[in-house]
Amino acid sequence: MALPSPSYTITLRVEVPASQRATSTVVAAVAEAGGAVMGVDIAHSTNTQLVVDVTCDTVDGEHGERVRAALDALEGVRVLKMSDSTFLMHLGGKIEVTAKVPLKTRRDLSRAYTPGVARVCLAIAEKPEDARRLTIKRNTVAVVTDGTAVLGLGDIGPAAALPVMEGKAALFKEFANVDAWPVCLDTKDTEEIISVVKALAPVYGGVNLEDISAPRCFEIERRLREELDIPVFHDDQHGTAIVVLAALINALKVVGKELADVRIVVSGVGAAGTAIIKLLMAQGARNIVGFDRYGALHAGTRNGDEHRSWIIDHTNPEGFEGSLKEGLARADVFIGVSAGDILTGADVARMNEGAIVFALANPTPEVDPIEAGQSAAVVATGRSDYPNQINNVLAFPGLFRGLLDAGASHISDEMLRVAAVAIAEVVGDDELNPAFVIPGVFDTRVAEAVAEAVRAEA
Repeated sequence: MALPSPSYTITLRVEVPASQRATSTVVAAVAEAGGAVMGVDIAHSTNTQLVVDVTCDTVDGEHGERVRAALDALEGVRVLKMSDSTFLMHLGGKIEVTAKVPLKTRRDLSRAYTPGVARVCLAIAEKPEDARRLTIKRNTVAVVTDGTAVLGLGDIGPAAALPVMEGKAALFKEFANVDAWPVCLDTKDTEEIISVVKALAPVYGGVNLEDISAPRCFEIERRLREELDIPVFHDDQHGTAIVVLAALINALKVVGKELADVRIVVSGVGAAGTAIIKLLMAQGARNIVGFDRYGALHAGTRNGDEHRSWIIDHTNPEGFEGSLKEGLARADVFIGVSAGDILTGADVARMNEGAIVFALANPTPEVDPIEAGQSAAVVATGRSDYPNQINNVLAFPGLFRGLLDAGASHISDEMLRVAAVAIAEVVGDDELNPAFVIPGVFDTRVAEAVAEAVRAEA
């Protein structure tokens, strides 16, 4: 059963009779309707009436309407207004541009803008590499999407993707002081996307590709990496892979197993699954079996896709040909980046003792985490309401902080690997346990550790 969530916080402005009992009745009615009351504030008072703001978490939009109806049904109570805190947070957008220099006098203006700025323009024209030193390029990342694979929502277009990209830019700033800006492109054409990003590149010190559907995302990333002199990073692939590897390093410590010895099952062989497999192998994994919706990838499942062929050529050393449920038997690790509710606790119970389950489909994991935890030693999800959240915010801010500080022109697989190791090492041996194999998203040590590791490698 779904529980009330901060994603659906509402505030109801309610007019009630001026009595303690009336206010208590309103709070009780919200709780009886399933809302989790977070606060009660008096907005206005007279001798006979109170206007009360009741803030509560609900399960979804429909639940909010039921809470409202429950209050309207009370004698002497009238709901004046209902507002949604999530929508209020997004009014006018979540990010802004501010000046870093004073612009209070004519002298300030003459240096920041004309005529003084012309000297800086000419200096960059003579020595283009100085753009990194003398402009925002030094600290700026483009968050680029075409809106074709947004969260679990699918192809919703560039305008609808903008709130996610704004949020990503806000996370860059909050966790690593990187200035990022959304670039939402109204095209799905691979060549056009590549061309536009190349044309925009002089402004930015790095490119974060986001929510672009597979397989186009592979080609877009590959070409941009080849044709630009700044690092290009597809977060849906590599950000996920970095955090998965970090969590797996520590989970294996908990169960006393080595990466080279375990059998790993990966459900989902799209962008994220492919990147996870490659990074795990770079760290020393030897026995990985990838699964799509039809079963294991093996020599007989080639379809001409080069990324699928790479997985077939480098994984499944035993030539397993069965279904995902069959493949879980005697596996040590399950990593899911596919679809919700495709496995049961009974399926997990067929894994080896000391099993590790990373069920990362959002919002519904591949297997219920509580069911999985009945037999698995370590369980992780992509959700914030269970322990061990696999969240890309642990990777991309520090990664780009390190890349920008180093003035990097590219990003290598080894940079991704050392970033993962750095995240894992933030969790000390005295902190490590089955419910804590990955740092929390607000741990300030993470971005610093990742940036330092990436700077050293870059």
